[in-house]
Amino acid sequence: MLFSWIVPAAIWLLEHFTAEGCCQGKVPARRPPQGAAEICDKGNITANAASHVQTGTRVTLSCQLTVPRYPEQCRTALFINSSELISNYGGSASTGFLVKIHGKHMFSCKLVCEDKKKLICGIDIESGNPPEEPRNVSCVQHGMDGHPVCTWERGRLTYLHTTYVIHLSNGTDDLCISEEGGNKKVGSLALSKLNFDSTYTLVVAASNELGSAFSQPFVFTLLDIVKMHPPDFRVEFENSSATNCTLSRHGAAEAQHCRLRYRPLARSTWSTVERWKSEKFHLYNLEPHTDYEFEVSCKIHPERGLWSNWRTYRTRTPEAVPTGILDVWYRQQDVDAQRQNISLFWKALSEREARGRILWYAVTFEALSPQSRLVAETHLSTQTNYTRVLPRGGYRVTVTAENSRGRSPPVSLTTELGTQDLPPPQKVSATAMGNSSIFVSWRPPVSSVASVSWRPPVSSVASVSGYVVAWADGEGNAPQDPPPAWVKLPASNLSTVIAEHITDDACYRISVFALYRDGASQAASLWGYSRAKAPAAGPQMNATPKANSVLVSWEAIPAHQQRGCITGYNIYLQKKDGQAAPTVYAVPGTTAQHWWHIPDLQPGELYLLWMTALTVAGEGPRGNDQLLHLPGAGDWVTVVLICSFFIVSACVCFVPPARKAFCSFLSAFMPQWQSKAIPDPANATWAKNYTSMKAELILSSSLFLPSTGSFEEPETTQVEEAFVKTERPVPRDKIPTGVRRGSGKWLESGSGQEEPERRALPSEADEQELPDLYKRMVPEATEQTPSVGEYIANPIITADPPPVTGDEPECDSLSAFPTIFVTSALSYEGNLTLDTVKINHSSSTR
Repeated sequence: MLFSWIVPAAIWLLEHFTAEGCCQGKVPARRPPQGAAEICDKGNITANAASHVQTGTRVTLSCQLTVPRYPEQCRTALFINSSELISNYGGSASTGFLVKIHGKHMFSCKLVCEDKKKLICGIDIESGNPPEEPRNVSCVQHGMDGHPVCTWERGRLTYLHTTYVIHLSNGTDDLCISEEGGNKKVGSLALSKLNFDSTYTLVVAASNELGSAFSQPFVFTLLDIVKMHPPDFRVEFENSSATNCTLSRHGAAEAQHCRLRYRPLARSTWSTVERWKSEKFHLYNLEPHTDYEFEVSCKIHPERGLWSNWRTYRTRTPEAVPTGILDVWYRQQDVDAQRQNISLFWKALSEREARGRILWYAVTFEALSPQSRLVAETHLSTQTNYTRVLPRGGYRVTVTAENSRGRSPPVSLTTELGTQDLPPPQKVSATAMGNSSIFVSWRPPVSSVASVSWRPPVSSVASVSGYVVAWADGEGNAPQDPPPAWVKLPASNLSTVIAEHITDDACYRISVFALYRDGASQAASLWGYSRAKAPAAGPQMNATPKANSVLVSWEAIPAHQQRGCITGYNIYLQKKDGQAAPTVYAVPGTTAQHWWHIPDLQPGELYLLWMTALTVAGEGPRGNDQLLHLPGAGDWVTVVLICSFFIVSACVCFVPPARKAFCSFLSAFMPQWQSKAIPDPANATWAKNYTSMKAELILSSSLFLPSTGSFEEPETTQVEEAFVKTERPVPRDKIPTGVRRGSGKWLESGSGQEEPERRALPSEADEQELPDLYKRMVPEATEQTPSVGEYIANPIITADPPPVTGDEPECDSLSAFPTIFVTSALSYEGNLTLDTVKINHSSSTR
């Protein structure tokens, strides 16, 4: 009953306000359509429609000139937006026009005289749509102290100036608010502050030149439109619990009802809690070490009002002890007679099983034999594999995964000797499936193996507990290295599709192992691919020529350029003249060697050589070219002659009889002066006299140098003045060569000689001039010495001990002569030859 009278009342009020010019004429009344006309000085233009028409209306336009006279050659024409519609010779023109485009259209009447146009009159007509009924009227007030904002959907665009008016009434007060409409699809207006005790009715009216429309009345209270602000809350984990948390809400005292939703970030579905009235809420059974997203929304009344926007909070739950069990298998290989290599492989735990970040894996080895000196030892690894070299024997191996809160349940294995003899799977094949996947199939082991005496042979398929398929790309390491990817299958599976870490245009080494109670068998391996293309590059080869053959070697093509598995190589050999087609040598790709021997070639010929690689998709481009020349018979003769020459030369140089015969042969062709003997200086008269001398002519330098074992000052030796003969200068070779230690006498160089005249040596004041005096004496004596022919004369100085007087001042007369000169130049024993005699005039004073 209430709604039955509210609607008519609202419409009546709206019409009443419209009639009275709601709010001083803000809602214009629609005028009846009438023709539009425009009168100008030189003529007029009329239309049978109003200045605003609905799109799709046909308009008739007429133009009439009022000018009494005009040239006969001129025409009266009608234009729309500068485009001519019609023209007539005379004073009038008329035509019809269908309005198809929204917006303003400018019609004009012009007088056209040849190329000149003169404007007579014009008229504007706008086209658009009447407004539609406003729909989905709603009002929202954010928070308790805000202002309501009402919105509605305008419907289709009018393309005309449209006015929207909101009439709000609570039965006692009326409010009229208008909005100038544009081309927006949604309209909105802000209202003044309302109170919680009133019920309000709202109607939206829209009008333009083509019509009016009204919305359905919207009845509401303030409690219905209040939308609370998003609440603030926090998440706390009780006692670092990984599965339980508490949500605390604060800062939203007006909110009486809240709802909660949460989820792991990796999932799209939410878990929802609709009833949350208290300030705290507890959640249980969360997943450890997982990123969670929590969202809370509240409203003022449980049954009425609007929900607030969601407030989001993200956090990660703490870690917990791992619960997953590692999937472990191992391989055993003998290193030598005393040692063995045990390789362990396992899969990383999933996030749900790890329940935290795995820090490391603990691998424990414990010897089964009591006589073993190896006690239990534990090793830590951050990889999903571990290899250990141990003494031969049986071991119990335990593997666990550890995070910050604890370790996973242990997995134990028992290794025994002789597992390397376990039979592998048979007839392994790999089929390319494309789309980054390979189909692998095999047959179970069927043959028994030889085993050690204390272990029974393995001969039945029933002993196989499962299979492991492992694969690595072509750039991997040796096959015994840990594979980057593997999958473990039960014994009933004899095929699988591998897709993990598989890409197209690549080659993979696929290995299948049979798992027994005692370990894994040897690998049955082959190469496989998902999809192949022709190689992108050719092999880089090097050819070594022989007598009548060529040895070709090459390097493997890089894996990323193989673009599949290499099935073979082609070696092209062509004569340099290029007239004949090249000879092709096919090399199978299954061979492990990277060389090929080409026999039966023509010696002395020039050949051009290159290589290509092949996959199942085709042949790749050629690699490097090499031009080679096979040595002919003449080349071998030259090589033999050169080698013979070097062999003969070596014999002549290192075999004495051969060297002597060769020298005798060469002496017959040499000049006579080359064979003349060189005089021996030992036969000279001076040298013979020197040899007959038995007196010691060594002047020890120990008198002038301190002891090497002490840093004390040397003992001073008292030397008195002596006299020397002054008849003629003493040559350089007659200078005394030494003084006895602790003595002030000259050493005698001979006996029975005439005593020479003596003179006093220079005093202590003239001591510094002795070196210069000595330097002058030597050249003078040298100039006066009579020249000798073939031999060198050697006069000897004879000297008696000079008289010593106690009244003479002490003088170390020999301190002026350099010790090194005296000892090195004048002390000599044995035969004197020319290679010993050295005359140096560089220090002489000219």
